[in-house]
Amino acid sequence: MTAIIDYGVGNLFSLRSSFAAIGEDAEVTADPERIRSADRVILPGVGAFEDAARKLRESGLDEVVREEAAKGKPLLGICLGMQMLFERSYEYGEHPGLGLLKGVIRPMAGRIPENLKIPQMGWNDLKIKKESPLLKYTREGDYVYFVHSFSAVECEESLLATVEYGEEITACVGKDNVFGCQFHPEKSSNTGLQILRAFCETEGIA
Repeated sequence: MTAIIDYGVGNLFSLRSSFAAIGEDAEVTADPERIRSADRVILPGVGAFEDAARKLRESGLDEVVREEAAKGKPLLGICLGMQMLFERSYEYGEHPGLGLLKGVIRPMAGRIPENLKIPQMGWNDLKIKKESPLLKYTREGDYVYFVHSFSAVECEESLLATVEYGEEITACVGKDNVFGCQFHPEKSSNTGLQILRAFCETEGIA
């Protein structure tokens, strides 16, 4: 079973529907014990980093996520959930992340050409940088769906795939049992479903 963490942020039920479409059991839950008993964990998220990080802390689920990741359980952060895996974010101030991956989150404004819209919203094609179990069904040039104004930088250690949007933008990361997608797999048609399928087939680290 995959636990989709419910801490008051994100469209969790469309994500659950994607798991149903690939025949995998997934449960939206805020219960620490259900998360601990799950085979793998998804940390979703949309909106502002500071608000989401605060809600995760206030729920106490930040420590549950850290504990389960430390045990070697597969963990996938999606969109803002991916950003929260890193050390800190500079989204309207400086805010600590979960610190599970090396790197920081910075605004795309000022880094990409002014003629490109922020947020990056829509489909873009992946450039795969490193092989990973998460991308075993994904091919160079496959399209996925983005909605974001901030992105991960200084994350070479975990970088799996990028997209071109005025500069190379981090699209997918992974190190050991911790993975992240800046895009929304649940909105990315068959490519997204295959990424979720690959995640469900990812084994933990003992």
